[in-house]
Amino acid sequence: MAVITEPLKNQADLLRRGLADLRAEDAELAAILDAEVTRQQHTLSLVSSSCAVLPRTLAASASVLVNVTAEGMSGKRHSAGCENVERVESLAIRRARQLFGAQYANVQPHSASNAVYQVLTALLEPGDTLLGMAVEHGGHLTHGSLAAFSGAYYKAIQYGTTSDGLIDYDKVRLLALAHRPRVILCGASAYSREVDFKRFREIADEAGAILLADISHIAGLVATGRHPSPIDAAHVTVTCTHKQLAGPRGGVILSGADANTKIPGLRTTFSRLLDQAVYPRMQGAPAANMIAAKAAALGYAMSAAFDACMAQIRSTADEMAKAFQAKDYEVVGGCSENHTVLVRLRGGITGAIAEAALGHCGIIVNRHRVPDDPRSAFVTSGLRIGTGALAQRRVDVHGSRQIVDLIVRILNTVAPLGEQDYTLEPLLLTQFRSEVETLCRDYPLADYQ
Repeated sequence: MAVITEPLKNQADLLRRGLADLRAEDAELAAILDAEVTRQQHTLSLVSSSCAVLPRTLAASASVLVNVTAEGMSGKRHSAGCENVERVESLAIRRARQLFGAQYANVQPHSASNAVYQVLTALLEPGDTLLGMAVEHGGHLTHGSLAAFSGAYYKAIQYGTTSDGLIDYDKVRLLALAHRPRVILCGASAYSREVDFKRFREIADEAGAILLADISHIAGLVATGRHPSPIDAAHVTVTCTHKQLAGPRGGVILSGADANTKIPGLRTTFSRLLDQAVYPRMQGAPAANMIAAKAAALGYAMSAAFDACMAQIRSTADEMAKAFQAKDYEVVGGCSENHTVLVRLRGGITGAIAEAALGHCGIIVNRHRVPDDPRSAFVTSGLRIGTGALAQRRVDVHGSRQIVDLIVRILNTVAPLGEQDYTLEPLLLTQFRSEVETLCRDYPLADYQ
């Protein structure tokens, strides 16, 4: 261990010393971390569930707040020495409320999945009915999948999309009236169109249900007015901070017009019950350093630079959807109204093959099921493409078309050997990898690393 000869003066001193110690005393780990920086710079990420964080956010996540135990909500701590945690958490709450136009915000959840479960456990008893979007139609595991807590502990009824890939709101209404769920969960992880939160609220009110909206994938578009907001339409809204908000891994719970109203069947308000659901029901001490990183990300999300990035996300998604259609690929839903382009594959190429082959060429994508998919979630017949990281690289119209053209050429060259194995000529692999390197140089991730 390095000998400390003088006290640390500030956060910058601590980070410099930490990096120096890491390189000197744990070269193996330092090398892996450096390799990941290189990988991200030299590959094109089309993963819809992640963006790169700003260096300032990384620095905040590495702050000395990690040393502080601060159990409890802001203003109601169970430990001493929390004065700076108080300031940071209050700042993050204020920024979250301002960014989304909410009356209530809780920034302590460790993830969006945690936030969903915290809300559900507050509002539901085991065996109560939950209506959510099926995973195979674009929903999330936490929305009632039998493979997850939400499907195992509650009576989960699932709604889906039409054969065109659109939410069937009439079917949602019929299911809600037939099953009378306590909670209706709306939002998606692989849906390319706008979600009609007002329509969901009308259905929830008619069925006597509480509406929970999950905007993890579209939070940036919601915050900048490029997607309708659920804040006042839903009773409660949750989001993560690491996708479009380009922040740390973490969750936020929000509420708008219903924040201070009494919960049907209970004597308490949504805001009071939600705080209790996070602490002490589901979590102990919050990760104060990650709350600082959330504050940094939320501050950036109110900037002109962030607004420009969200505009780029939309224009890039539009352009890529059109480019795939021009290559005779089906875009599920007919177009993109957010950041997602869900593509149905063809020619015997499965999602598993496409994901692996494109990854070897330096293009990172996710396999995903499409409507009426005969294949399992481990194989799939589609690709889920997101434009967040491309927007951060400032990929323009020309670049969007280049990337789609390269993806299609790679897929046309791959020879499938069953559902998961394939061959790709080594010379072509080298050529494709070189083209990806050129695109990475043309559109660098300079602002984020």
